[in-house]
Amino acid sequence: MMEIRMKTVLSRVALVCPLVLLTMSSAGAQSPSLKDDLLKDWLTMKDTMMKISEAMPEDKYSYKSTPPQRNFGEQILHVADGNRIGMGLLGTKATPPVIDMKATRKADILKSLAESYDFGAAVISELTDQSLLEPIRTLPFLGTSTRARTVYFELSHAWDIYGQMAVYLRLNGITPPASQRP
Repeated sequence: MMEIRMKTVLSRVALVCPLVLLTMSSAGAQSPSLKDDLLKDWLTMKDTMMKISEAMPEDKYSYKSTPPQRNFGEQILHVADGNRIGMGLLGTKATPPVIDMKATRKADILKSLAESYDFGAAVISELTDQSLLEPIRTLPFLGTSTRARTVYFELSHAWDIYGQMAVYLRLNGITPPASQRP
């Protein structure tokens, strides 16, 4: 199952990276840069993940859909730790946050999530369009990849977990924030 998920994520990333490069090569002087686009996407993901994480009441942070699954709070910590690890591989001076993977209080978990996205934003801010396209050794299943591909992998990973979190909310009678009508 993990192998299938990784192939799906990698195929998405493989489609996105050439499109990003094509966009960069055909863009005019006033077009956003790869760095600007990545930072915008990263901060949008932070907002999305914070909203869905805040939507679950604290007494439901231990909820899991089936016994072998992570509970809601663990899903959030999984994203936070993934952000810390993945973005930490990009080789910048930003200091990664300390993530308490055993945290159970909503406030502590939300703090870890926010700090992981703040760390990622600091990492992206240190990079340039050129350094984002340089190959680096990253996560074993990504092999040698560009920094940009690593950032997009982290974004894809968060969207995967977001989908699971949306189901957890709905199983508890809560409509995810992105699905609520104004």
